[in-house]
Amino acid sequence: MAKRSIPNRAATLIRLPSLLILCLFFSACGGSGETVVEIALHPTKPNLLYVATNDYIFKTRDAGKTWVNVSKGMTHSRVISLAVDPLLPANVYAGTKGDAVFKSFNGGQQWISQRKGLEGVTITSVVHEIKFVPGSSQHIFAATSMGVFETENAGDTWAKRMDGMIEVLMVVTIDVDPNQPQTLYAGTSGGVYRSLDGARHWTKVNNGLVPPEVLKASRALSVVKIKIDPHAPRTVYTATLKGLFKTTDGGESWQRIGETLPDQFFSDLILNPMTPGVVYVASRAGVHISRNGGQTWDAANKGLTNLNIRALVISQTDPSTLYVGTNRAGLFRSHNEGRTWDPLPLVLAQQP
Repeated sequence: MAKRSIPNRAATLIRLPSLLILCLFFSACGGSGETVVEIALHPTKPNLLYVATNDYIFKTRDAGKTWVNVSKGMTHSRVISLAVDPLLPANVYAGTKGDAVFKSFNGGQQWISQRKGLEGVTITSVVHEIKFVPGSSQHIFAATSMGVFETENAGDTWAKRMDGMIEVLMVVTIDVDPNQPQTLYAGTSGGVYRSLDGARHWTKVNNGLVPPEVLKASRALSVVKIKIDPHAPRTVYTATLKGLFKTTDGGESWQRIGETLPDQFFSDLILNPMTPGVVYVASRAGVHISRNGGQTWDAANKGLTNLNIRALVISQTDPSTLYVGTNRAGLFRSHNEGRTWDPLPLVLAQQP
């Protein structure tokens, strides 16, 4: 009897409907197995958001019911930061792990490279964070592996802004004071720097943050997120790989907070834009919330199937709505300030 041939997997996939093929490749339709590393929300349309996984950028227009892969024009370099223009939301920026910045002028339908000024002789910047200056679509800062960069023409060209940062090179996070845009804070591999003149000069503000004897060590502290309190501009929070810190005097001195939290290896930090003192942090132990500026903390993990959090964002128009991206468990959303979470599987819409 002749042996029955078994078609190979590739040939089988060719005959399957496109939606099913995408499900098989991305593990997206079941909502499991996907790592979500970055999330960006539309500033005024709550049903529209973007997420970046280890492979692609996805977009939803229906609050997460269905998603579309919007990576046309991107290279294979991993996206690790996303930013939506708050004034012209069709403009979306993606920072990559080694291929600088890409920009979409049409909500992610196509992307173009915007790396002029972000390239070295032999390397191209890893772009950890992209931050708009309040009130402007043209003026943007980027925290990169080669330092702080600034554009005043919406990314067409970038200029390095590292005067005063003499002990570090890698800048991981940056924030602009919403009340005084000339004031910026940058989190680096060796602590925090502050600028009072729009990044033209930086001053180290590490008192209480990094012990002097270890400051010169490579990756002495590894700041991962820095946030200026919009309700009290001299109050700044810093999440690091070695703990959580807070200053109430503009960085002149820092105090350790959150020492009772179960994990001190933080991945993200956000502040409630409307309610003073409400702080969220993310780590390998999930999400925790403080309602008193970091004095006490409560777990906010009900419904999460994986507590290893990679990204955490809050709606600027409805702060009761939050999203988290997890390591290999997909995307989750809360409509009640993190008290409970529901999964948002990356179900891909059928494409024409």
